[in-house]
Amino acid sequence: MERLKSLELKNYLGKEVIVEGWVNSRRDHGGLIFIDLRDDKGIIQLVVTPDTKDSFKLAETVRDEFVLKAVGKMRERAEDLKNPHIETGDIELVVSELTLLNRSEPLPVNTHDDGPETGEDLRLKYRYLDLRRPSMQNLIKKRSEFYQILRKYMIDRDFIEVTTPILANSSPEGARDFLVPSRLKSGLFYALPQAPQQFKQLLMVGGVPRYFQIAPCFRDEDPRADRLYGDFYQLDLEMAFVEDGETVRKEMEPLMKYLATDFGGKTLEIVSEPAKKYLPKDSDVPRIPYTFAMETYGVDKPDLRYGMELIELTDALKNTDFKVFKSPCVKALCVKNGASLSRSQIDNFTEEAKKLGAGGLAYIIYENGAEKSPIAKFLKPEELKAIKELTKAEDGDAVFFGADEREKVNKVLGQLRISFAEHFELADKNKVAFCWITDFPFYEWNDGEEKLDFGHNPFSMPKGGLKALEDAKTDEDKLKIVADQYDFVMNGIEICSGAVRNYSPEIMYKAFGLLGYDEKYVEARFGGMLNAFKFGAPPHAGCAFGIDRIFMELMDAKSIRDVVAFPKNGSGIDLMMNSPSEVDAYQLKDAHIQPIED
Repeated sequence: MERLKSLELKNYLGKEVIVEGWVNSRRDHGGLIFIDLRDDKGIIQLVVTPDTKDSFKLAETVRDEFVLKAVGKMRERAEDLKNPHIETGDIELVVSELTLLNRSEPLPVNTHDDGPETGEDLRLKYRYLDLRRPSMQNLIKKRSEFYQILRKYMIDRDFIEVTTPILANSSPEGARDFLVPSRLKSGLFYALPQAPQQFKQLLMVGGVPRYFQIAPCFRDEDPRADRLYGDFYQLDLEMAFVEDGETVRKEMEPLMKYLATDFGGKTLEIVSEPAKKYLPKDSDVPRIPYTFAMETYGVDKPDLRYGMELIELTDALKNTDFKVFKSPCVKALCVKNGASLSRSQIDNFTEEAKKLGAGGLAYIIYENGAEKSPIAKFLKPEELKAIKELTKAEDGDAVFFGADEREKVNKVLGQLRISFAEHFELADKNKVAFCWITDFPFYEWNDGEEKLDFGHNPFSMPKGGLKALEDAKTDEDKLKIVADQYDFVMNGIEICSGAVRNYSPEIMYKAFGLLGYDEKYVEARFGGMLNAFKFGAPPHAGCAFGIDRIFMELMDAKSIRDVVAFPKNGSGIDLMMNSPSEVDAYQLKDAHIQPIED
C-alpha cells in the first residue's frame, strides 16, 4: 500500500492507497459523506460510507482544514458524477479507514482562491494559512523552478557558486545599512551587506574566474510595490579579465530571454521606435545611453511596450509670446485617444504634475479638425501648426506640455507617460520589452547636501580611466564623466545593475579625491579592497539581477509581496512574527546599546 499525492492517484484504479491532506470541503448526503481532501498537488474526493462505522462517525465531525489520513481503494466515478473542473474529477477514493491527524480552529483567513478576498495585512499575519491557497502553492513551486533555471544556466557557463559573509562592514551602496553591534568589541558595528560587492571583487583578485551566488541583500529602504523592505535576493555575478560591459551583457541576455519566453510564457517585442536605433547588429535588445533615455522617456528605466515618447518643442517655440512656454525647455506628450479624457481625469493628471514640481499641465485636445484648449488663443497659428506636426497629433488625440528647466520637464512628463499608459492600458502583460541602459553619469549633484557625489557607487570604472578624472578641473567637467555602468530594464522595471569595476588603487584615490576625500578616508572605508588591488588585480566586470522583481513581473503579480513566502508589510513590519520588537535589557547590555526614547 502506497502513500500518494492526489494527482498520482489516476494510475491506481482498483488499488488500495493512502492519502493525506487538509479538508477542503465536506458534504453530508445522509447515507454518504463526501470529503474533498487537498494536498499540494490538488484535490481528491473521499467517499465515506456507514459500513465503516468508526470512519463514518469521524467524518461526521470533521471541518474545513482538519488534517486527515485516509486509506481506501481508488475507483472511477459514475459518468454523471465526474467533475471536469479538477484534474482528479474522474476518480474518487472509497475510504476503509479514516484517521484524524489534527484539528483546526475556525479560520481567520480564506485558504481558497475563490470566495471572499482577505485583506493583505490579515493574509500576512496568517501567512502560513495564506500559503495553503492553490495559487500560492503554485507560486512557491514556480519560484523553486525559477531558482533551478538560474543555477543551471550559471553552472553550465562555468560560473562557480560562492557564498559571501552576512556580517560585513558598512559600505556606501546607495541605501541605509542595517547595523549589528558587536558584543565583543564595544562601540564597533558590523553591517548586513547591501550587496556582496566588495567580496565578489576580492574573489576576482583571489583567482576565481567566474563567480555567482543567489545572494541575500539587506537595505534599510522604504518599501514599495516592486521592492521588499529589509531583505531581498539577487543573482549576483562577476567575471575576471573582462574590460567592457558588453561581454557581461551578451553573457546574461540569453538567460533573461529564456525566463521571459520559455519560463514566463511571454513574447518579446519593442514597440517604441526610437529605442530601435540602439539595437546592436548581434542582439535584439537595445543599448540605450542614459542621456537619451532621460530625454526621450523622462526616466532611466523606460517601458518600451508602448510609444508616447517625450517630444522636443523648445526650438519650435523659441519665439513664442506665450509666457508659460518662455522656458529653457518645452516638451510634449501626444496621448492617443486622449480626447476621451474627462475634465476631472485631466484635473487628476494635473494634480500629479503639480506634486512632481510642475506649475500646472497645459494641454491641447484635437477634435473635428480643431484645437480645443485654454492655451490655444495664446499661440500663433504657425506655432499651433508646428506643435501638431511635431507631435503627429490627430483627431481624438490630446497633447500635454511641460515647460521648465530641462531636468524637471523630463521628470514630470516621464512620470505622466507612465500614468497615461496605465490609464489607457497600453502595456501588454503578455509581452516583455528588454533594454540595457548604459553610460550613466559617474558623478551627480546631490541637492540635499549641495555637493557632488557618486552617481551610483565608487566601484565603477570611469570611461577613459584615470585620464578622464585627471582632465576634470571643474564641477561641470566632473559631471560629464561617464561611468562604464549598465542597468537591465524589463517592462519599465530595473531588474539589474552592473559595471566594469574600478580595480586600480590610483583611480580609486583620484575618484574620491575629486569629491574632496583624502587617501586616509579611502583607506579607512575600503582598505581591504585597496590592499588587495595592490597584488595584481585582474580587470573584471559583473552585475546583479533582482530576482524577486523579475519573478513578480513574469507571474503578473501586483505586488512583490505576493511572490515571496514570508514578506513584511508595506510598513516594513512582519505581522506574523511580530518584528521588529523590543528585546530584553540584558541583550541590550551585551550589545552595549542604550535606547533613546522619542
